[in-house]
Amino acid sequence: MLDVCKNLDTQAFQAIGVYRKPGVLEDAFRKSGVPFYYLPASKNILAYLLRLRKLLLSKKVQLVHAQQPIDALFAYMACMGTSIKVVLTLHGFDFQDSTSLLKFILKRTDLNIYVSQYQQQYYIKKYKLQSKKQAVVFNGMDFNKLQAQSSASGTLRKELNISEDTLLMAMVGNFNEVRDQLTVCKFLHELHQSYRQFHFVFIGRRVDAVAHRYDDCVDFCRKHGLEQHVSFLGLRNDVPALLPEMNAFVYSTEHDTFGIAVLEAMAANIPVFVNDWAVMQEITGQGKYATLYKTKDEKDLLRQFLLFLQDRDQYLEKAQWAVDYVHQRFSILHHIEQLRENYHRTLNIQEK
Repeated sequence: MLDVCKNLDTQAFQAIGVYRKPGVLEDAFRKSGVPFYYLPASKNILAYLLRLRKLLLSKKVQLVHAQQPIDALFAYMACMGTSIKVVLTLHGFDFQDSTSLLKFILKRTDLNIYVSQYQQQYYIKKYKLQSKKQAVVFNGMDFNKLQAQSSASGTLRKELNISEDTLLMAMVGNFNEVRDQLTVCKFLHELHQSYRQFHFVFIGRRVDAVAHRYDDCVDFCRKHGLEQHVSFLGLRNDVPALLPEMNAFVYSTEHDTFGIAVLEAMAANIPVFVNDWAVMQEITGQGKYATLYKTKDEKDLLRQFLLFLQDRDQYLEKAQWAVDYVHQRFSILHHIEQLRENYHRTLNIQEK
């Protein structure tokens, strides 16, 4: 969303932002070029809805795009009796959400947007939704930002004190219920049996609510003598600078709805290995632009990876194809254009 705000051309559409709670990106959003309004929700929810309605009408808003189901509900209630349309983007699955809220709001929005085809099919089937009111808009990346950050690259090898000829690999993502770092740890144990000149870095924070997912990985690596080959770097804000230093990127997911970390690695021109979860098949062109391995199968990952070690040039060529593919299909400007088209369709505005 921040990249959308920073790259928004008013020729596409004009926008304001409304938020209920401050957060770490508050200043960044306020400096993005899009006007933002802080409208905290009080215990008196009716008063909040009236303030929201007044703001939307005063700014002549035609369409509200909510990023969470609860905000779509607030927008729906605030806009009742007006011509304002309500759009909701679903960024995840409903495994931890209120299904009663979803059942209510998904059939009352004017459009629901999903970040992958698989996610859209899941919601249509589960909630029996009308296909004509659903759309897919892939997430987008600001490649200018990534290139600017990667040009400021430091040297991770020096930080880790490893040699230039050591194979350096990474996985990026917080240790939460969505990702499956433990399968990658098991793969590293298998790899260590036959190939030892490697170092793997996990980039992502330990999430207190599911701390065991991080702790299990650390314990596994310690138990199997991988301490000298594996580093847990925690949360980093220099990932685009680190990716070009990698010889390979390995990712494992439980149920991602998209794969921004995978696409960033593909854009960095490095070989990518990711499990064959439906969404990953979708964003990698069914494996044309990355190497797919069987989900939760560390031995299949090892088999695929050993082929890479035998013929790296072939995988580097695939990585080069991936750069062009990602830039064409997943740019932030393409994302904004897709939003514009869906807004116009929802508002019944004819495209010129």
